[in-house]
Amino acid sequence: MKAEEINRVLYIDLSKKDISIENRADLFDAYIGGSGVAIKLLEEECPKGVDPLSPSNPIIFAVGSISALYPAASKTVAMFKSPLTSNLGESHCGGRSAAAIKLAGFGAIVIRGASDIPLYLAIHGDRVRFKDASSIWGVESVTVGRILREVEPGAGMRTIIRIGQAGERLVRYACAVCETYRHFGRLGLGAVMGSKRLKAIVVSADKSVEIPDRRAYKEIYDEIQDKVVKTDAMEKYHDLGTPGKIYSLAKIGGLAYKNLASGRPPESLARELSGENFAQKLLARRVSCAHCPVGCIHLASLRELYEPGYYFKTTTIPYDNETIYSLGFMLGIEHAEDYLRLNNRVDSFGLDAISTGVTLAWATEAYARGLITKEDTDGIELRWGDVKAYYEAIERIVRMPNEFYRAIARGVEYASSVYGGQDYALAFGGNEMPEYHTGIACYVNNLVGARHSHLDSAGYDLDQKLIGKEASVSVEEIVSELLKEEEWRQVLSSLVVCFFARKVYTPDVTLKALKALGIGRNKEWTEDDLRALGREIHRAKMNFKFREGFDIKKLRIPHRILEVPTANGMLKEEELREALAIYERMVRA
Repeated sequence: MKAEEINRVLYIDLSKKDISIENRADLFDAYIGGSGVAIKLLEEECPKGVDPLSPSNPIIFAVGSISALYPAASKTVAMFKSPLTSNLGESHCGGRSAAAIKLAGFGAIVIRGASDIPLYLAIHGDRVRFKDASSIWGVESVTVGRILREVEPGAGMRTIIRIGQAGERLVRYACAVCETYRHFGRLGLGAVMGSKRLKAIVVSADKSVEIPDRRAYKEIYDEIQDKVVKTDAMEKYHDLGTPGKIYSLAKIGGLAYKNLASGRPPESLARELSGENFAQKLLARRVSCAHCPVGCIHLASLRELYEPGYYFKTTTIPYDNETIYSLGFMLGIEHAEDYLRLNNRVDSFGLDAISTGVTLAWATEAYARGLITKEDTDGIELRWGDVKAYYEAIERIVRMPNEFYRAIARGVEYASSVYGGQDYALAFGGNEMPEYHTGIACYVNNLVGARHSHLDSAGYDLDQKLIGKEASVSVEEIVSELLKEEEWRQVLSSLVVCFFARKVYTPDVTLKALKALGIGRNKEWTEDDLRALGREIHRAKMNFKFREGFDIKKLRIPHRILEVPTANGMLKEEELREALAIYERMVRA
């Protein structure tokens, strides 16, 4: 595959059942790929003010210029208008998605319109087929993957992206599942696919990439590989995975518990749901995304009796810190096995685990305070730690038997606007809260980050560095540091590099990786060029958000975060508002 093929964009029209392919070197030369190309395509394809669940809302999948060519350059970016926030929707996923799309001969895929019947897309190189999915509509995502693996060719470098019943029924925080254990989570890609009656996308690859300077390529490849496997840059992600941080986060009072009744869970629970305990008791194996040697995906083995007489079934379930937080700590679940049951339940329906857990935590507190009743919950008594009640409630979020479940299927921001309890409705910019209660930086990140994701600028990490030093650092310095980090992450998400490898892909390494591939043909990239590009991409995202009505001055700050000490002490609303004003001034400059 020659360099120019990497610049190709596959346009798919579900309404007309038609495709076209264009060379978009204009975008890939300027923006590298991934998020940079995706936001530009979103600007072109998404009408202002469009209903996120209408046929006019596009879905864009984009990979990077180094995808499938270097270790940990393993992610695909999905971009769309979010049905949860009515704003920018962006989600990253690994598995085999990036390698399959890249080696099928595409830098991006744009999906327009909506089908009149359920269908799935079979993309085998330039051959694209629109296939009837009526027989698998309503089938859970794991089973869909098994079926499509049998009926579609291209075993090997093939990706299968699919939705569950949550996406079909337009739950606003439905996700898309990829390769069983990976997800395009957060912000509702699954609902957008469901609105288009698009059950799945199969992409298979049979191409290879020509390397212009093989010697330089091998040198930088080996340097990156050695940093990944021979240093501590990514070691923690292999050993305990992301849950390795849980116990230490709980100890400093930075982990939300029971809808943030506290930032410091009980010692016994912190140990029970720690990465160490999962590894010792339940870890079955580790798996990796394509072209990544780390093995950060940790899978637990849950053995359960299903009939008297020693009849057991064993289920393999992925776990990570985000789902342990949302379906464990936030709900007061006391046993690791019960968390796994809830996580498997959420996964089988294709729901975003963070949004599901945070929404149920709000509902539990609202139920205890009498804002919602047993009639609203369809007879379920929502109580902290009651795994059976939550198990049943998850099914009702998807089935939506009444007005209450229709409300919480739209997220905690909407549900609390109907039923009350906004003081403890933990959503930021409309997106449910991640686990961190570490200080001002994490909440500025959540409120104004482009995706309202903890990964936008890693405010939680900055907070932890500031413990004991916060009094000597100004609000403006914190905002400036967050913005600098978020801008650099636009470069990483355009390459597209897994953020876990951010310590590996430093500016000097990134420059050598690009040069070895001949990327930047019109000029040789410099660090200043990359940082300027990151700033440009970030501003493009923010401008899209402003275009769609995002107003920093009107952001709701849940009062609960001001009532509970963080790892850096008590938050003050006036300081948060000051930080938001500084951020807006900087991004509009």
